[in-house]
Amino acid sequence: MRFLGRSLVGLFLLGATLGLLTLAFKTVFDAAQERASRESRGNAARERVYAVRVLPAAVTSVRPQIAAFGEIESRRTLELRAPTGGTITELSPDFVEGGVLEKGGVILRIDAADAEVQSQFALADRNDAEVEVTESLRALTLVENELKAARERETLLKRAYDRQVELWEKEIGTRDAVETAELALTTGRQSILSIQRSVAQAELRIDQARSQLERQEIALAEARRQLDDTTLVAEFSGTLSDVSIVEGGLLSANERIGILIDPGALEVAFKLSNTQYRRLLDNDGRLLPIDVSVGLDLADSTTSTTGRIVREGAAVLEGRTGRLLFAALPDSGRIGLKPGDFVSVTIEEPELHGILVLPAAAIDSDNRILVLNDENRLEDIDADLLRRMGDEVIVRGRTGMAGRLIVAERTPLIGGGSLVKPILPDEGSIETQPEPAMVALGDEERTRLIAMVEGNAFMPDTVKKRILEQLQQAEVPQDMLDRLRARSGG
Repeated sequence: MRFLGRSLVGLFLLGATLGLLTLAFKTVFDAAQERASRESRGNAARERVYAVRVLPAAVTSVRPQIAAFGEIESRRTLELRAPTGGTITELSPDFVEGGVLEKGGVILRIDAADAEVQSQFALADRNDAEVEVTESLRALTLVENELKAARERETLLKRAYDRQVELWEKEIGTRDAVETAELALTTGRQSILSIQRSVAQAELRIDQARSQLERQEIALAEARRQLDDTTLVAEFSGTLSDVSIVEGGLLSANERIGILIDPGALEVAFKLSNTQYRRLLDNDGRLLPIDVSVGLDLADSTTSTTGRIVREGAAVLEGRTGRLLFAALPDSGRIGLKPGDFVSVTIEEPELHGILVLPAAAIDSDNRILVLNDENRLEDIDADLLRRMGDEVIVRGRTGMAGRLIVAERTPLIGGGSLVKPILPDEGSIETQPEPAMVALGDEERTRLIAMVEGNAFMPDTVKKRILEQLQQAEVPQDMLDRLRARSGG
């Protein structure tokens, strides 16, 4: 019986203990739930505000630039070749690599002994031909005089024949006398025909002599040309390159001895894509004479000069795309450009009007930009992308964009409808932050709030320290006091 009584008392004590534990747990749970509800009411979720850099939309006009690379070439490059073969008897002292020749200056002379002999022979043959022409003219004059005398004799014979015929008709003369006079007249006429044949032969001789004279003139000119070819002169002022001869050397005909380059006629050849090339054409499809800037990178600096596009390549090479353009460089010698230099080329396109210049980060892959409205919320607006120039883009926005604020740098955190705090590059925030309102705090409430903060195990130490320092002051910020009161339920 005693054992049964003790068991009943133990069961009673166990049930009482479990009931007390259940009551305690329920009390703690209700308290925690009530506190959580108070904190949720005091810390209502607020919309997040993002600070973004903005730029005012300034509609302007600009001349876009195209960056390219090119190679310096010379419009006047002459291969110097020996016009005739022979031994070099004289060579200009300036005929060296990099030497400067003046226009008309003697470059070299070749042994001209054989050419002089041929020229003298040709001159003698020409003189003989001139003598032949003179003799043929004199012979023609003599034959013409003979023909004139024969015709006068024919006239006299005709008169004698007419007189004999008249006497015969008057029965004074004889038949024999008439026949004798007629025979003499016929003989005179035959003599005229013979002399006319001699005249034709004399004229033919003159034509042959003149033709021979012309041939000898040509031969003499050719001989003199060969003699002149023994001296090579510079066609224009320039600089020498690829020099390969010395005085006393033996040259063959048409052998290349160097290259003469005109340093004052340089140009730059550069390639553009088809899209870039299209921007440099007028309404009729003709290439515009646009200015270019050419820069040469040196070890510690960059020198530049200006030029102008003058022409384009006639065809596109096989396996390549784009267009080859050429720009003349009138002041290239001022910065020491040489053919073969690799240079940078900057081309100024025709001016664009009514456009916006924005940072490249302000536009996304769909060519959309973010614009602020009157409520500091963002709007997604389509923009017509015209050019990309390094870290900037040129766009043509919709009507009414002038003066509006555009986000300078898009991020994945913001988009259409986001609430933002705009910041200008120079002026800082557009909305000046007001000074926080300060209120006096009573001692009793100050003590209660300090105890609440110190007993909060979920608050970070840095935040707790900052709040305690502010609570020690005579006045505390109104917004902080409101938050603490909401958490404490008061």
